[in-house]
Amino acid sequence: MDQSEPYASLRERVIGERGVVMVMGTANTGKTTMSRLLLRDALDAGRSVAFVDADVAVPSVGAPACVSLRWVRSQADLDDLSRADSMRFVGSTQPQGVVLPHVVATATLVEEARKGADFIVLDTSSVVSGVVGQTLTYHVTELCDPNLIIAMQRGEELEPGIGMLRRFLGARIAKSEPPPGLQLVGPLEQRSRLIAAFRNAFEPDLQRWRVHSSVFAPTLPEAFDLSRLEGMLVGVLNETGACLGLGALEHDDGVVRVATRYGDQMRGLRLGSMRIDLDTYETSRVRLRQLIFGI
Repeated sequence: MDQSEPYASLRERVIGERGVVMVMGTANTGKTTMSRLLLRDALDAGRSVAFVDADVAVPSVGAPACVSLRWVRSQADLDDLSRADSMRFVGSTQPQGVVLPHVVATATLVEEARKGADFIVLDTSSVVSGVVGQTLTYHVTELCDPNLIIAMQRGEELEPGIGMLRRFLGARIAKSEPPPGLQLVGPLEQRSRLIAAFRNAFEPDLQRWRVHSSVFAPTLPEAFDLSRLEGMLVGVLNETGACLGLGALEHDDGVVRVATRYGDQMRGLRLGSMRIDLDTYETSRVRLRQLIFGI
């Protein structure tokens, strides 16, 4: 490898790894850039490669609010990672309130990736600090058991989490700085990208399907006011629990419909923790416990 390339010495070390290489860091630290470089190196080395994208707020693969798997078998795959080969619905673009489904979704797809690839890059959530971020990172590391973690940090913001993973899980961690010239993405641009990602997940060919109250997970209590489902984001699931894509619920005079592109394959709907406006694709956070039980 040309030593003038970004992270040349680290990448030479990583290409000899087998199994899962996990990339962690906050926003604007080059996680996605690093992930793509590792995928390219693995392809060039003739490895069988998979990418698990668990950054549900700014996904490179699949829909927002989902963890996605992409088999990377050619340069063409790497050039356009947007199509997911498998998805699991998390239900929110932030980990607050959805740590368990986020961890389970990530571990499920990493296990699926192990069956068909010997080199797996796992791009994780950019929420890595605080109680929620550290809890998510800890359990993803615990269940996915990466051979190596690459921690992207500008200063020492990841040091508490790095110490925790080394102390309790014996994790091998290589620390790295963001690449030179990394273009920072501000909050307004992040919001615009999220809106565009949701728009792409719903358009075109959006159809509306009438659904019965029994199709939801979690199940709805008796005498539940169906009008409270208006605007709720849902994952459209098949018979194995895999997520086919996103849907949004609409209520009219006691009738609930789901707006989605995947109604003809739908076997059930998993309630998310967000509402979405299909005119603007703006979203807002919802507490499922409060939605279902009013508490």
